Amino acid sequence: MTTTDATTTDNSLLTPVVDEDGAPFWAYAAQGELRIQACANADCGELRFPPRPCCPHCQSFDSEWRRMSGRGRIWSYVLPHPPLLPGYAAQAPYNAIVVELADAPRIRLVGNLVSEPDAPLNSVDPARLRIGAPVRVAFSQLTPGITVPRWLLERP
Repeated sequence: MTTTDATTTDNSLLTPVVDEDGAPFWAYAAQGELRIQACANADCGELRFPPRPCCPHCQSFDSEWRRMSGRGRIWSYVLPHPPLLPGYAAQAPYNAIVVELADAPRIRLVGNLVSEPDAPLNSVDPARLRIGAPVRVAFSQLTPGITVPRWLLERP
């Protein structure tokens, strides 16, 4: 799973391409759980994202998926400007945020801040975006088999 691996859905929104290393991440997301891959070597235990077969710290191939609290903070954000793909142009202005996880500050996930899990990408006024704002994860099913994490403000 990489940020460049994506396909488009019928409504022209990009969806992730699920690969072997990232498949558990998406399976847990479909169950409403945010889990991050971790080294299963007892002497290491480092969390890693994106998922990969080998630990970059100790080179172990043993891994496990640890459940996260789903809380974090906005580390960065952008308001994309045209030209945009047609499915996104219809929702402009919208945001793309980078969330630093509270349980794992070195892990950052990219997503969208929305007013509720299945709300449109432009459901939060861009003026409400703030670096450091506390957020919590919510899950939205984009297509059958693809559920993505999105983010809600802790204090709407």
